[in-house]
Amino acid sequence: MKRNSAAEHPLVSIISVNYNQSAVTLDMLASLQRITYPNTEVIIIDNGSPDDNPDVIKERYPHIHLIKSRENLGFAGGNNLGIRASSGDYLLLLNNDTEVDPGFLEPLVNKLRENNDIGAVSPKIYFTHTPGMLQYTGFSDINRYTIRNKGWGHSKMDEGQFNEDRLSFFAHGAAMMVPREVIKKVGLLADIYFLYYEEMDWGQRIRNAGYSICYVHNAIVYHKESVSTGKISPLKTYYMNRARLIFTKRNVKGINLVIALCYQLLIAAPRNMLVFMIRGRFDLFRAYCKALGWAFRNLFKKHLMTNPVLEANP
Repeated sequence: MKRNSAAEHPLVSIISVNYNQSAVTLDMLASLQRITYPNTEVIIIDNGSPDDNPDVIKERYPHIHLIKSRENLGFAGGNNLGIRASSGDYLLLLNNDTEVDPGFLEPLVNKLRENNDIGAVSPKIYFTHTPGMLQYTGFSDINRYTIRNKGWGHSKMDEGQFNEDRLSFFAHGAAMMVPREVIKKVGLLADIYFLYYEEMDWGQRIRNAGYSICYVHNAIVYHKESVSTGKISPLKTYYMNRARLIFTKRNVKGINLVIALCYQLLIAAPRNMLVFMIRGRFDLFRAYCKALGWAFRNLFKKHLMTNPVLEANP
C-alpha cells in the first residue's frame, strides 16, 4: 500500500548535528548542494559547541536553518530539537561527517512512499577512508544477552553482492529516514542515551509498532565516522557502555533481562577492564567504571523508560 501524498516530491527535512566541527559540516552541506531531489529543507543543530563558531555555516549557506542550542544535548537530544523544528513529510537524520551522492534521496523517498509498512530506511553507506569499503548494508538483530549485533557487509569491499534492497533489523544512525507519521506513533529518539544505541532503540520501537526497516541499495552515502567522539576515546568508552546497559534495561524483559545484566556486569565488565589495564589504558578503565557507576545509580529509575513525543506538525 502506498502512503498518501498529494505532492510528487514531498518535503524532506534533512537534520544534522554539529559539535565543534563546522568545517566538516560545511563539507556535508557542499555535497547536499548537488542533490537532485527538488524539495528539501536543511536544519543544522549546533550542540552548544564550546570551541567552534557555527555562524560560519549560516554565512556560507544562508538558506539552511541553523539552531544553536545553549548546551550539548547529545545525538538524540540534538536531533530531537531538529525534528521538532522540521516541516517535512519525511525526516532524514544525517551525520555531519557524511557526504552524499546527488541522487541519494529519491530511492529513500520512493521506498517509503511505496509501502506503508516500512517505518524507516537507510542507504548503502561506504567508509571514506577506503574507497569501495562498505559500512552499512543492513543490520542483524541484537543478541539479547551480549547486546551486540552485526552489520551485513561491514568492512567488506563492494563487489555488487549487496545490490538489492532488503529488510534490516535496524537503520543506521549516520543516515536514516523516517516518515513523520511514524515518529508521531512511536515518539522521538530517547534522549536518555545522549550518545550511542539511540537509533537502535528507535528501530526497536519502530518494529515493535508493527513497521519494518529497509536497506536501500541504490541510495549512496559516504561516512567519515567518529569525527566528533574519536575512534577509541574515554568519551566513546563511557557513553557506549552506558548506552548498552540502558538498551538492555529498556528492551530486554523477564529472565532474559536478569541473564543479560549478569553477563554485562559479571563477564563483559571484568574482561574489558582487564584488557584496558593490560594495555595501560587507564583513561579507558576509568571511563568504563564511570559508566558502570552511572548504571548502578540509574538503571531502575522510572525516567529511564520514557520517550519524548512529537505531538503535531509545526
